[in-house]
Amino acid sequence: MRCWGIVACAMMLAACASTPQAPPMRLDNVAPIHATVLPTTASQGALVIGSAQPNATVTVGERQLRVSPDGRFVFGIGRDASGELVVSIKQPGTGTIEHRIAITPRDWPIERIEGVPPETVNPPPEIAARIEREQALVVAARTRDDDRNDFTQAFIWPVQGRISGRFGNQRIYMLPDGSGAPKSPHSGMDIAADAGTSVKAPAAGVVTFANLDLYLTGGTLLIDHGHGVSSNFLHLSRIDVQVGDRVEQGQVIGAVGATGRATGPHLHWGMNWFDVRIDPLLVLEGTTTR
Repeated sequence: MRCWGIVACAMMLAACASTPQAPPMRLDNVAPIHATVLPTTASQGALVIGSAQPNATVTVGERQLRVSPDGRFVFGIGRDASGELVVSIKQPGTGTIEHRIAITPRDWPIERIEGVPPETVNPPPEIAARIEREQALVVAARTRDDDRNDFTQAFIWPVQGRISGRFGNQRIYMLPDGSGAPKSPHSGMDIAADAGTSVKAPAAGVVTFANLDLYLTGGTLLIDHGHGVSSNFLHLSRIDVQVGDRVEQGQVIGAVGATGRATGPHLHWGMNWFDVRIDPLLVLEGTTTR
C-alpha cells in the first residue's frame, strides 16, 4: 500500500524497502517526497526515526507517538522484541495504514564479571530498599515527552575508548566463593577510559537527573533528547551540570569514574526510548554519516 507525504528512516541496521543497500539516511537532508520509506526490517535495540504530515496520528503498538511540527516521530525496538512491529499512520483524508517492520534478532553473549564488591551483587534488605528508591527516581525521569527534536542530531561519542561492555549481553557477576550471580542484561555500552576523562554530551538536550551518590550506578546523569529519547551516564566521578540545564552537543557534562558497582574506571552510556532500552552503538552507526 502507498501512503503519501511520509518520510521515515531507520537509524540503525534497518534496510529501506526501496533501497536495501542504502546507507543510513538523515532526515534533515531529505526533501519532501510522496512515498513511504519506513524500513521493512529493524534490529533489536534499534532507534527508528520517521516523518509524516505534522497533523498525522502515529501509533506503535498501544502507544501514540508525539509528532513534531515538522512531522518527525521516533520509536525504539527493545532488546527482547521479536516478530513484527506495527506502525499505524493516519493522515488527514486517509484511513489508517499499517506498516509492518520485521524485527531482526541478535546474538547476546554471556559476560562474566569479576572483581565487583559482593555487597553490590547481593545487597542486604536495607540497601536493596535504597536501590529500589533510587531506581524509581531514574525511571520517573524517563517518562518525559518533550517536544524537542534533539534526538535527530548525528550522535557523537561521549568519550573515546575501547568498548569494554556491550549492550544486551547477559551478565553474571562472579563472587569470591566461585559462584555466579546472573543479573539483568547489560543496559548500555561501557567505554574504558581513564578516571577524570571529560565526558561530553553526545547530542543536545535537557538534564533531567543528576546525582553523584547512587548505590549501584554511582555518579548518575540523564539527558533528555526529546520525544522520550534519553541518554544516561553512570559511574561518573564528577557532574558539571544540574537538573534543568540545557546542554549542547560536545559540551563537557562530567568526568569518568568508578563509582557504584564498577570494577574500574569507565563510562556506562545507556539510551532509552521511555522504558525501552536502546543500543547506543547502533545509534552512533546510524547517525555518524550525514
